[in-house]
Amino acid sequence: MRIAILGAGAWGSALAIALAPTHEVRLWSRDRAACEATAHSRSSRYLPQSRLPARIAVEADLRKALESAGLVIVATSTSGLRHTLEAVGAWMPQPSLVWACKGFDAATSRMPHEIAERALPDARRVGALSGPSFALEVAQGLPTALVIASREPGFAATIAAALNSPRLRLYSSNDVVGVVLGGAVKNVIAIAAGIADGLALGRNARAALVTRGLAEIVRLGVALGGQAETFMGLAGVGDLVLTCTGDLSRNREVGIGLARGRALDDVLTSLGHVAEGVQSARAVRGLARERRVEMPITEAVCAVLFEGVAPGEAVERLLTRDPRSE
Repeated sequence: MRIAILGAGAWGSALAIALAPTHEVRLWSRDRAACEATAHSRSSRYLPQSRLPARIAVEADLRKALESAGLVIVATSTSGLRHTLEAVGAWMPQPSLVWACKGFDAATSRMPHEIAERALPDARRVGALSGPSFALEVAQGLPTALVIASREPGFAATIAAALNSPRLRLYSSNDVVGVVLGGAVKNVIAIAAGIADGLALGRNARAALVTRGLAEIVRLGVALGGQAETFMGLAGVGDLVLTCTGDLSRNREVGIGLARGRALDDVLTSLGHVAEGVQSARAVRGLARERRVEMPITEAVCAVLFEGVAPGEAVERLLTRDPRSE
């Protein structure tokens, strides 16, 4: 299959490397200078540890990248999704397309599937690619399992079968809302997990936080129309555990930095990558309040990020809440 991957950051580059052995891959970047540098060095500056195989075509012209593509994978940040989808729609009004970004658009607080519905109103063969996955490990060929969710009967299963390989296992789902929401809210909980680790609260506290964080995700997800069982799978508990415990987690790193007294802007600058949980936190809190869903961990994260509450004080507020049934 000819695949156009739009976005030459860490995730787009990792997917290109993973899919190149069995597919014809074109990797596109809207930054022509960065595209030329990547083509010359055969590595993305966001994933310098991994080289792009010679068979991957690095393309700065979107039209050429999309030409005869059987599948388009959009691997930009969520903030770049709308613009990219609209550009795709100018050449391919009804593409076969999956987005691989997680979180909320900072300007509109919309989730990726809501952005896609507006940017590609006539497209039906579209969906979300999500699951527990660090880009570096995917690029290194370490075993990874992901899920593709689509509302179009058969599309998710067809694409999952086409992309599936021994090192990149693909599963299918029809629960777009659940898969998208799980991938977004877990980043907020990961910031909380990082705060707990940065304060050296121990493994018991981390396990409790991850478990109660999952309960928050399920409550909000079901309120928004997601299926409860989705959150027990790859896009739910799988992605949550990885992001809350893995040393490669950018959102967990944000929490650790805050717990150690660093300013948010300083932490984000030093990362050099997008930490989706920061801009997602406010949107998640807004949805929860709108739907009257209790999300105390999310509220605590927002208090630290946006209201000047010290991490230790936010944790103390959580620990002193009234007991209740699980």
